[in-house]
Amino acid sequence: MADLLGSILGSMEKPPSVPESVRKKAKEEEAKLEKLKKQNRLQKEKFQKEIQTAISDFAKNSSETRKSLKPMNKLERSLVHEMAEEAGLTSQAFGVEEHDRHVMLFKKDHPPSEEEIDAYKRGEIWSNEKAEALKQQKVAQEERLKADENPTPLEKSEPTSNYKDKYNHLIGTSAAKDAARKTEANKSFGMVPSRNKRDQRSIEETLNEIRAKKKQKVQSNADDP
Repeated sequence: MADLLGSILGSMEKPPSVPESVRKKAKEEEAKLEKLKKQNRLQKEKFQKEIQTAISDFAKNSSETRKSLKPMNKLERSLVHEMAEEAGLTSQAFGVEEHDRHVMLFKKDHPPSEEEIDAYKRGEIWSNEKAEALKQQKVAQEERLKADENPTPLEKSEPTSNYKDKYNHLIGTSAAKDAARKTEANKSFGMVPSRNKRDQRSIEETLNEIRAKKKQKVQSNADDP
């Protein structure tokens, strides 16, 4: 059995040998890859060291409340966010990707306002002077809103002179109110006093007088030729 297997293996063709040039090129590519990995590792370690120093100096500096870092790629920014969180800081990225996208560090006891965040998003520079100006503008706007809700009542103006003195030659020294005659309402005839009514006759007397006048008129017409 062993002889049969040996004869079979001996009759098979050997695999083709790899040329020396191919083996040499493969080793060179492998060496280049290892060198590139080493460079990336060294660059990453250097970057982490620089960022760690910047974060540490910022955290220790009591006069700084925010710090802007240099533009970075997405991977570098993710590392900065992790390191900032470990240092007890807050961070946020601003700018255009692959152009000027960068990370800003903030101390938690001095958080940025909404106006400041909006300014960074627009690419503007934020300053204490701009913050104070916006604060005063906001206070003035709130005061205007309060004034609109609670308007100041108009002061009652007093006339500088008495109109009675100006028109004394027309209305006299007595006011119309003092000279007016007071009238009282009458339940039977409304606001007009019954004594002011001219016709004091009853309805029957009035009708009899009308009939008499008509009769007299008819007689007068009959007497005329």
